[in-house]
Amino acid sequence: MLSTGGGYRVVDTFGEGMLHTSAMFMNMTTCCRYLTLGLLLLLTSCTSYIPRDVLPYPLSNDASDKEVKVVTIPLPVIASSPNEGITVGALAAFLLHDKDDNINSLLAPQVNHNKNFGVSSTLYAAFYPSPDRFWEANISKSTIINEDYEFKLRDKTYLDKKLEMNLFAFAYSDGSARFFGFNAKTPSQSESNYTDREIGFNLSAGYDIARHIQLVLGERYRDVEIEPGAVTNIPFIRTRFAENNVPGINGFVAHAQRISLIYSTLDSISMPTSGGFAKVSMENSSRVLGSTADYRHYESEVKGFIPFDNARYISVFRLVYNQTLGASVPFLEQSILGGENTLRGYGRNRFIDNSYFLLNLEERIRLFRWEIFNVKADWELAPFIDLGAVMERLDRSSSRQFEFNPGIGVRAVVRPNIIGRVDVGIGHDGPAVFVGLGYPF
Repeated sequence: MLSTGGGYRVVDTFGEGMLHTSAMFMNMTTCCRYLTLGLLLLLTSCTSYIPRDVLPYPLSNDASDKEVKVVTIPLPVIASSPNEGITVGALAAFLLHDKDDNINSLLAPQVNHNKNFGVSSTLYAAFYPSPDRFWEANISKSTIINEDYEFKLRDKTYLDKKLEMNLFAFAYSDGSARFFGFNAKTPSQSESNYTDREIGFNLSAGYDIARHIQLVLGERYRDVEIEPGAVTNIPFIRTRFAENNVPGINGFVAHAQRISLIYSTLDSISMPTSGGFAKVSMENSSRVLGSTADYRHYESEVKGFIPFDNARYISVFRLVYNQTLGASVPFLEQSILGGENTLRGYGRNRFIDNSYFLLNLEERIRLFRWEIFNVKADWELAPFIDLGAVMERLDRSSSRQFEFNPGIGVRAVVRPNIIGRVDVGIGHDGPAVFVGLGYPF
């Protein structure tokens, strides 16, 4: 449920509006068969206790008890999307708890099958050795094209917790990538497919210069190759689009440096329930330092979390403006909307242009708290509205460019650090479904 054939980075999307419901979901007989399998797997869930001294760091740490509680939950993987077809498989989630009965480690191996990507084997791991330190790793390999190797680190234990380090290193190939062209009204008929093969890193260091204010310096490297995709019934990007109309269609390199100023009163980094957040940033990419083209990114973002009834209801908003300035900017380096964290009524990278404006509104409603398999979880319902558009620049935009995406989400929140979610958004191309980890913003 947490991933598709390519691993945890890839989410499930439903796209074209003309698709019949039967093309979006498996038939009733198949669905019932897998639901029955899922229930049987859930019944095999168990809790065990393993001596701490046989578990190496970071599976156990100073916060672990002498006998580490491990909850094992097998789950079916059942997903369907017009981009990737039907994906089926199974995973086993191993949840390791600390002395306070909070989950501080998660291991989730899984095996899936997809007609476009063949058999995929994945191992996902997340470690929370302390509230100020977080590691995440993902290893995934498919028999056809798709692969994903990622490592994430957040550490704010330096200089009396004033210095925060963040690292994201990656190498992946996604054979289901899509490109529709530039501007806000690209038709679904212009859809093309390709393999997005990338390697790179994103490194940043943030220092608290005052209470609630952080200055961040960052470095980003990205080497992109564009190759034929895995979905053979959709035209290849270089067949449908010419090189002179799509910069970067033959691959590109981005090496950029950025500076950001952040103001935050959020009560939590990963699961905020109250407070505000504001960020302004500027990033520069230069040929002198190895980039394919010279260009700049500017972005401003504001978020707010307003709790009611002891945080049973949380009203959330986000407002973002992003602008890219420069000539011959590679298409994947321009301002992009669409996907699980922006316009949830469309697939990833659906709209591309020089700028974008985005408004997200969401009401997070805690329905109940339920302990299942010795794990305490908050179950949330989250109706949302996403409103946004790409454009040449904001002062040249019009109301006709904006996409209005209503939708609803269901989340399972295991505090203090794990969130599983399913979001369903509605756009002009039809419904889109996203399954993944973490809040969208």
